[in-house]
Amino acid sequence: MRLSTLSLLFIVGFSAACSQLEQVGQAPGLTPVSQGAEHQAMAYGSGLSMDVARSRASDHASLWSRGRQSLLGDRRAQRSGDILTVVIEINDRAEFSNTSTRGRTGTESMEVSSLFGLPEVINEVLPEGASLSPGVATTSTSASSGTGNVRRNEKLTLRVAATVVGTLPNGVLQIQGSQEVRVNFELRELLVTGFVRPEDISRQNEIAYDKIASARISYGGRGQITDMQQPRLGQQIVDIILPF
Repeated sequence: MRLSTLSLLFIVGFSAACSQLEQVGQAPGLTPVSQGAEHQAMAYGSGLSMDVARSRASDHASLWSRGRQSLLGDRRAQRSGDILTVVIEINDRAEFSNTSTRGRTGTESMEVSSLFGLPEVINEVLPEGASLSPGVATTSTSASSGTGNVRRNEKLTLRVAATVVGTLPNGVLQIQGSQEVRVNFELRELLVTGFVRPEDISRQNEIAYDKIASARISYGGRGQITDMQQPRLGQQIVDIILPF
């Protein structure tokens, strides 16, 4: 059983090492844009709505254009495939401190000084120094104290273009945005998903992150620097297995 476990760990470690050796001397690859939900929404969108179709039909008979491309047209994202800007400005700071102290002391004593003369008779039989007075005596003391501190400070300012990938039955828009920036051998990734109301989108076609329902914001990276900051695979396995 032990030999099979060691063999399995060796195979897993060897496979992970081989996959990393293939990337030696190469920059991390960018994700193809044609494989995401954003490309699917823009390429196979729901098309023009009935209101937009009527507007374009009436524009042929009018000197004033009411379309989205006109001077005063509404260019806010409205349907699948449209693009809007997500403004992320997170500046959160939280600090918690908790201190608790508890103490308790208890003393119990029971003495049998007289019981039909039996204590005197028994005291003569007991070893020297032993007596029924007191018969039972207990003392207990307990004390506990605890201190906890939590301090967090997060600041993130970003802007990313997101695509409307779907529309819910109630008109709420589902958005998804991704951004990848590669500098030398380090790749930074930004992912944003969530649901927004069309009326929350500003006239500049922007939406603040605090108006995105079920917002999922991920900002990280991969590359040589990120790999160096991570513990080795063997160390991670040992940290999980060891009980101390």
